[in-house]
Amino acid sequence: MSDTGPGGLAAKLELERPDAELVNDDIRPTPAKDRHWSVLSMASLWVGMVVCVPTYMLAGGLIDQGMSWSQAVITVMLGNLVVLAPMVLNGHPGTKYGVPFPVLARASFGIHGAHVPSLMRALVACGWFGIQTWVGGAAIFQLLDVMFSADLTAYADLPVLGINGVELTCFLAFWALQVVIIHRGVESIRVLESAAAPFLIVMGLALLAWAYVKADGFGPMLSTPSKFAPGGEKEGQFFSVFFPSLTAMVGFWATLSLNIPDFTRYAKSQRDQVLGQAIGLPTTMTLFAFIGVAVTSATTVIYGEAVWDPTVLLGKMGGGVSVVLSLLALTVATLSTNIAANVVSPANAMINVNPQKISFRLGGYVTAGLGIAIFPWKLLENTDGYIFTWLVGYSALLGPIGGILIADYFVLRRTRLDLEGLYQKRGPYFYSGGFNPAALIAFGLAVIPNVPGFAHAAGIVDSVAPIWDTLYAYAWFVGFLLGGGLYWLLMTAMGLAPKR
Repeated sequence: MSDTGPGGLAAKLELERPDAELVNDDIRPTPAKDRHWSVLSMASLWVGMVVCVPTYMLAGGLIDQGMSWSQAVITVMLGNLVVLAPMVLNGHPGTKYGVPFPVLARASFGIHGAHVPSLMRALVACGWFGIQTWVGGAAIFQLLDVMFSADLTAYADLPVLGINGVELTCFLAFWALQVVIIHRGVESIRVLESAAAPFLIVMGLALLAWAYVKADGFGPMLSTPSKFAPGGEKEGQFFSVFFPSLTAMVGFWATLSLNIPDFTRYAKSQRDQVLGQAIGLPTTMTLFAFIGVAVTSATTVIYGEAVWDPTVLLGKMGGGVSVVLSLLALTVATLSTNIAANVVSPANAMINVNPQKISFRLGGYVTAGLGIAIFPWKLLENTDGYIFTWLVGYSALLGPIGGILIADYFVLRRTRLDLEGLYQKRGPYFYSGGFNPAALIAFGLAVIPNVPGFAHAAGIVDSVAPIWDTLYAYAWFVGFLLGGGLYWLLMTAMGLAPKR
């Protein structure tokens, strides 16, 4: 990949004749003076996003499905090595041209068609925003429980919501804190991530050390064999769980693999975005997954039961300054993940719908509102629903979009975009009424094979032919390859491929 820094091509790329309906200050190309994210900034971004409760609990969900601790951690690592490839590839145009994801999508989906992938990505982010806000609220709930030695769980649940009034209040308090950060703008995110990253790593290692000392080792779980081993209750069924689990691990960050240009547009160079992501993503995910498994294994010795949720664990640890600090760290971890991973994308997607009327702040406010409306605690009720319906399900939608973006930018255009044209209604990316039929058809066809398997996993239908369940186990891979391949074929057949 060629290096494009502030003194190179990106510094010379400025808009001369953009259509006002397609641009505002939030989505115009990032100027050289604002490109100051280094390798450390990009790595810190990933540390800040990775260190969170859902990551901590990822490997736990796999152990719950029958894997040994090593199989679970390796599955997490492999999934993140796979998703690193589209992450780096889709990050390239962000650094080269300084454009966010919704603007990049105009090249392949059309000036108006770009709303399809960007709003789909935005809706998934709103779901994640709600989940992370619930986790942050739960940390505050446990903190209050520890500080006041009160049994806050004894309060009756509210009708319809299924949570009690204190839980709802903590959820809304954490939600309000994030709205304040959204109000401060996108640069506050870089500052937050850079400050939080080293603190979060130290706190994770401190928790690991506490568990090791307290349990005189990490406990029996690390020596418990896989349920898929000979003689185990799921003997011979490993791959039927491994492949959908791998797909779910890819799906965990399939969201960011699309809108990573929203961040790499601020990188100093391609080297900074590539190395920063390679250092920050797979290494931190693997380390934090291991911390989650090891600490949980120790809890089986300390408390006589496996405690997977770190907010519950910290509540069990009793009072004291260390517990209060740990719960505060958990709150910071959730905050840093949520703001970066789940606000920037939907905000930019909504700006793209109407740049003249929607700002980053307004887009962030809408995201925050939708995050409440989805009742996120319902998505976390069990590991089957979380891993095989939520993570795998949305990867079936996002995989085709990733395949189309990469096929368009690298295969058909050889990394050459008409920057001015991305901001012109009647430019080269207008296609047919602002929509590229090749992209929309390829997207639809690539999603279809995963629909029956999703319907079965979600309980919409009782059964489907085994072939559909098998395809769904590889949902992201199926969608990615079909989407990219069909897009290339259709662009060529329709005569829409750019002339070289």
